[in-house]
Amino acid sequence: MTTTRAEFGIHAAEEIEGREQGKKTDDEGRGFRPGRIPLHIILVIFSILMFIPFMWMVFSAFKPLDEIFLRPPKMLPNNWTVDGFRTAWEGAPFASAYVNSFVVASMVTILTLLTCAMAAYAFARIRFPGNNVLFGIFLATMMVPFQLTIIPLYIILGQLQWIDTLLALIVPAGLFNAFGVFLMRQYVRGIPLELEEAAAIDGAGRVRTFTTIILPLLKTPMTALGIFVFLGQWNDFFRPLIFLNSEEKFTIPLVVNYFKGAYSSDWTSLMAATTMAALPMLIVFIIAQKQIVEGIALSGSKT
Repeated sequence: MTTTRAEFGIHAAEEIEGREQGKKTDDEGRGFRPGRIPLHIILVIFSILMFIPFMWMVFSAFKPLDEIFLRPPKMLPNNWTVDGFRTAWEGAPFASAYVNSFVVASMVTILTLLTCAMAAYAFARIRFPGNNVLFGIFLATMMVPFQLTIIPLYIILGQLQWIDTLLALIVPAGLFNAFGVFLMRQYVRGIPLELEEAAAIDGAGRVRTFTTIILPLLKTPMTALGIFVFLGQWNDFFRPLIFLNSEEKFTIPLVVNYFKGAYSSDWTSLMAATTMAALPMLIVFIIAQKQIVEGIALSGSKT
């Protein structure tokens, strides 16, 4: 059975990805470097200093109220209690907020990855008049604060009758992400043109080339971008505050803010509520920290 040029392109793409993975493995296996010991010591010290407030928040969630104000302060509680978590869960709609935040963050992530990948491929490979100018204008939008566009966006969403719906959070954020397009365009430009030319000679069009050649090679930047977008949407406070009115549609940041207003003097419950809000994202960061670092490096490594 003969191998078509398109299949050759796919195999070549897989080979390129394999070489990149092999290069990463080689980089990781360079061994111990004594000259980096002072740098690592400094990084460990600063990491501990930044981690202490988080640990204080977590342990305070298990303390009785009187132990939070002990002098001198103690990190670990003498009498462990989960009353703060019980009060937080019963005093605010955390269950529905978790669902709303997960739905919004997941849908925005999926839409962002799809639209950014297609736009990045168009800017990197399709030549049309004003390509670079349009891309420059596209990037210039990153310098415009979101607060400046909130009023016209609110008017548009109001005309669509999307105010106080999750669509107001999902659609605008999922259809436009200049940073995501820039990140993946840099990566697409590093993919050899020969792969697409081989597929084109075999009769593959733009859509097939994009889905069979480009998308598999965008796995690394798409993973990194997806993590960034998911974390950003989960922690977003401003847009839900403007667009949502009903308590049952609140996301996690809004619920924590609502709870803070009602229990401003109950520090144990406040620490518990904040811990409940931060824990899912902490788990995501621990699992995906390698991809986050790769995503930061990718934004400037592909030219």
